[in-house]
Amino acid sequence: MNSGEFRKLECTFCFRDEREIFGCCRFLVCLVAPGGMMLTRLKANSEGKLAKQICKVVLDHFEKQYSRELGDAWSTTRDILTSPSCWQYAVLFNRFNYPFELEKDLHLKGYHTLVQGSLPYCPESVKCYLSRTPDRMPSERHQMGILKKYYLLNAASLLPVLALELRDGEKVLDLCAAPGGKSVALLQCAYPGYLHCNESDSLRSRWLRQTLESFIPQPVVNVIKVSELDGREMGDAQPETFDKVLVDAPCSNDRSWLFSSDSQKAACRISQRRKLPLLQIELLSLWARALLCDLTILGSSLQLCESGEGSILTHRLETFQSLQLGST
Repeated sequence: MNSGEFRKLECTFCFRDEREIFGCCRFLVCLVAPGGMMLTRLKANSEGKLAKQICKVVLDHFEKQYSRELGDAWSTTRDILTSPSCWQYAVLFNRFNYPFELEKDLHLKGYHTLVQGSLPYCPESVKCYLSRTPDRMPSERHQMGILKKYYLLNAASLLPVLALELRDGEKVLDLCAAPGGKSVALLQCAYPGYLHCNESDSLRSRWLRQTLESFIPQPVVNVIKVSELDGREMGDAQPETFDKVLVDAPCSNDRSWLFSSDSQKAACRISQRRKLPLLQIELLSLWARALLCDLTILGSSLQLCESGEGSILTHRLETFQSLQLGST
C-alpha cells in the first residue's frame, strides 16, 4: 500500500463540506470541523470552561512548534484541537453482541456508516457509525459476564486496522495494544488463528484485559494472549511468528495532553517527547524480526510533528526491503 492510497483512505473519514487532516498525510490525526459556523458557535458556548482546562505550557509549546511546521494550516488546526466539542467519536458495533435496536436509533438520528464502500478492504462484519454533527454516545459500563454492544473510538483510529487487511486464520501481533480498541476492531474484521495483545505498562495492561473481557466471548478469547513485554524485545523473543503486526507506537498524543491539569507534568512531557523518535526507531528495528518473511507491518501515530513516526518510518523503510510497510 503506497502513500497515495493512504491519502485517499484518510480523506474518507472527513466531512465533505469542510475537512481538516492535521499535518502531513503521513500522520493518523483526523479531527473534524463540520463547518466554520458550527465551530465558532461551539467554541463560544464553552469558551470559559475550556480556557480553564487547556494547559498553557503545552499550548505555548505547540504554538512555537506547529506554527513553524504547519504554517497557515496551524490556525485552523489550533481551533479544532482546542475544541473537544468538535471532535468526532465513532460508534463501533460489537458483532458478538450486535445492537440491532441501537442501529435503528442511530439511523433515525442521522448517523451514517463510517466506511461507505470507498476502502479497498472493509468486511461486512465491521459496522461503525458516525454523526454528521458533533455528538458522542455515552460509554457502556463494564459488567462481569455481559458483553458490551459498542466501542467508542476516534474515527481515524479504525484506519490502521482496516489497512492491515486481516484475514481469517492469520497470526497477528498488536504490539502496543492498550486500551484495546484496535484489538477489538481487529476481531470485528476476521477470526485470527492467533492474536497476541502486548502492553508493557501494567496498569494499561489491566485496562486492556478488561476491554477484551467486555467485548470478546469465551470461544474467541481462547485464541488471544495478553502479555506485558517490552515491545523492543518481542522480535527476539518470538522471531518469525506473525503474519501481520500492528504497532500503535508510543507518541506524544498531542490532543489529549493539551488538556493536562498538571503544568509540571506537562513540562516534563515536553522534555520526554524529544526521546520518542529514538524509542520509535528501536521498536521499528525489532518489529520486523517477529514477522514471517515478506509480510505486512503497519505503524500508526497520533502526533502532528514531522519529526515523529512518519519521517522515522520513511527513513527506516530502506532497511527492510522485503516488507510492505504502511505509514499513516
